[in-house]
Amino acid sequence: MNKYQRPLFDYLSFWKYLDLYFLEIVISSKFDGQLNLPIIRNEILKLFINENTNLMHLLIPQYFDYQLHLIPGAEYCLSRLDSLHCHADLDQSILEGFARICKLIKKLSLVNVNYCTNNSGIIKLIEEQKKLNDVSFDDDGVEHGSFYVRKSFEESLMKHSDFVQYLRISWIPVTRILSCLVNLISLNIAQIESNMACWINIENVTFPLLKILKVHQFPSDILVNLIKNTKGGLSEICICYDGIDSESIFQVIGQSCPNLIYLELSLYDNINSFIPVFESLLINCQFLSGFIIDVEDNYFSEFNWCELFIVLAKSSPINLFKFKFYSKWGFKLEDMELFLKSWEGKNPLLIEMSFCVVRDEDKFEDLLKYFMEKGMIEYYSIGGGRINENFEWI
Repeated sequence: MNKYQRPLFDYLSFWKYLDLYFLEIVISSKFDGQLNLPIIRNEILKLFINENTNLMHLLIPQYFDYQLHLIPGAEYCLSRLDSLHCHADLDQSILEGFARICKLIKKLSLVNVNYCTNNSGIIKLIEEQKKLNDVSFDDDGVEHGSFYVRKSFEESLMKHSDFVQYLRISWIPVTRILSCLVNLISLNIAQIESNMACWINIENVTFPLLKILKVHQFPSDILVNLIKNTKGGLSEICICYDGIDSESIFQVIGQSCPNLIYLELSLYDNINSFIPVFESLLINCQFLSGFIIDVEDNYFSEFNWCELFIVLAKSSPINLFKFKFYSKWGFKLEDMELFLKSWEGKNPLLIEMSFCVVRDEDKFEDLLKYFMEKGMIEYYSIGGGRINENFEWI
């Protein structure tokens, strides 16, 4: 049997992205049950973390308890770390060690924030950064997190108020942190609960540089004011709402977002109420080029795809030819055929469709292929889930 020969070239010295979740799976699958597993894990980690490597991106899984910062050479290897993704309930001594070494993190993503009872290490890590630009606080579906945990995370960002441009947060802010982040370009508030006392922290906040806005279940008056206060710079809007007060929402988008390029609507109730007033938005937003709609329809509450397709074919601006249609119940073959026939003479379509219930799938495929051969469709996909990222089609 041939003996192992060390490679002539040090490939690992060029390694920049380390996913410890994946590495743990590999180690466990290969060496599970061996008595010397901790030694094996230590030796493998030292291959990636040493004085000859310089990691830029690091992902640490939940329940990871290895003191990475104590590995010989870690101070050099991690000194230029650019992005870190980890669980907030990670051993805080690991994060305190990172705070002493890592000062240049630009992108920080924390999950399980509300499971964190001791966040001293995280707060220290945040405070020590010099270039923090992109921050994500995710509570991982917990509906009622600690007020004090949330408050401490928000307050830790205030030192970086001039630098943070991208913020994702899974709750309505409990402080006035948004008023401090004057240079925000992207704001994503994916809140899953309604704490009415905290809405005051969003009212009358101005975002002069904001380009991307993603919000979930906002009261319509709060949402309208928020869009007004973006000063016309929004190019992407993603809204998940109950369909109520669509007229005022679309009116403010049409008036305040002349440069809108992408729009996503997710409706979980009153799913047909927006269609009659949607045409005004299409007329006012002439730079719109991509539209996504995701409806929670069912057998008892069917979405009126036919009416929407008529509005889209009639009033879509010239740049709008990229669509994604998501639905539990799907739509009828004849509705899609009417839409495609009405699209003749416009830019070729890029369409992505996903249904939980697929009706006449083979006929759908044949229909789309027919219009593709005619040059009216450039790309299409039919699937049971989201295929590409939000505003990516191919």
